[in-house]
Amino acid sequence: MVKKLALPVSILLAGIVAITVVMMTKAEPTARPNTSLETVKTKVLVQKAITQETALSVQSNGLVTAKRQVDIVAQVSGVIINVSPKFEEGIFIEPNEMLLQIDKRDAQAALVKAQAQLVRRQRLFAEEKGRARQAKREWRDLGNEDANALFLRKPQLAEAQAEIDAAKADVTIAKLNIERTEVRVPFDARIAETFVDLGQFVSAGTRIAQVYGTAAAEVRLPLSDRDMALLNLPLSHSEQSVFPRVTLSGIVSGVQHDWNGRVVRMESSIDMQSGMHYAIAEIDAPFSPQHDAPLLPGLFVEATVDGKRLDNILVLPEEALISRTNIYTLDANNIVQLTPVSVLNKQDNKIWIKGEFPPETLILLDKHALVSPGLEVDPVMADEAQASLASHASTSSKNAALRNSQQGGDSL
Repeated sequence: MVKKLALPVSILLAGIVAITVVMMTKAEPTARPNTSLETVKTKVLVQKAITQETALSVQSNGLVTAKRQVDIVAQVSGVIINVSPKFEEGIFIEPNEMLLQIDKRDAQAALVKAQAQLVRRQRLFAEEKGRARQAKREWRDLGNEDANALFLRKPQLAEAQAEIDAAKADVTIAKLNIERTEVRVPFDARIAETFVDLGQFVSAGTRIAQVYGTAAAEVRLPLSDRDMALLNLPLSHSEQSVFPRVTLSGIVSGVQHDWNGRVVRMESSIDMQSGMHYAIAEIDAPFSPQHDAPLLPGLFVEATVDGKRLDNILVLPEEALISRTNIYTLDANNIVQLTPVSVLNKQDNKIWIKGEFPPETLILLDKHALVSPGLEVDPVMADEAQASLASHASTSSKNAALRNSQQGGDSL
């Protein structure tokens, strides 16, 4: 029994001794740095904040209207006895061209009566004048040079003279009424709508037609406060004589056309509902052959208004903008900073902002979702990255061409 236990005990003791020796002679492990715990900086595209002087255009739109549009009304009563062949909707008319003729016989009769009344008033004035001279002689025969004005009939004489003037005015009005039987427009115009026709009786004040002038057209353009900041437009009394140019674009008969004009004035108040300013753009000779197409009233057009010169303007890709009014910049240690900016315009995936930036300031262009203020990043200049990509693409293209030429030689 003792012999059977001796072997396992010997083996156990030998194992304990061996483990003890190994533990005592084992070298101490050397700690190595854990590179996996080092912070990896995010690479981001950046560009320098280089400001410039520029002029920004403003986009707006509106409906074309005629600068002058009026209703033609009859000034005398009568039957229409003659109508011009041009008295039709859409026809162009020249200044003082007769549109229609109202029967003038009533007006001619009124003229005869007014002339007769004038002759009668002139006769009464002559009689009153004679009475005044007679009264003056009678007073002088009394030996008194100071005479009473009423005795000398001065008020009666003045009344007679006034009645002559009134009679002359009646004659003038009668002659005007004869002229007014011929309805004319005193400017170059186009007939928009007619309301009467041959043989119809009209009274004074009856609408005859609606016409609009062809010398100029207007467009009412809504502008926001941000738009107004980009334009050289007066908000109060000003001697300003040069206003911004405007380019209008619209579609006529399926083809887009452009017209050049100029802002000529501002409306006197801000719209209470929309809070918009309104500028009036004017286009000369909208139907002139100098335009590719006529600028018709009622046409919807897009307008581009030339802006004033601005300094300290920075142009960035639209992706650089954060929450509409902020961008990310880097300080001297490449730490991300949130910087508020004033956005002046957005167009063609670009933004124009105004601000004062320290020299060599870097602006982040991408990876906004991966960074936050206070984080250190690894900046890569956008122009250098683009140059590297272009060089790599050129090298790849050359290598592909070389491989293709070699394969072609091998096939031969």
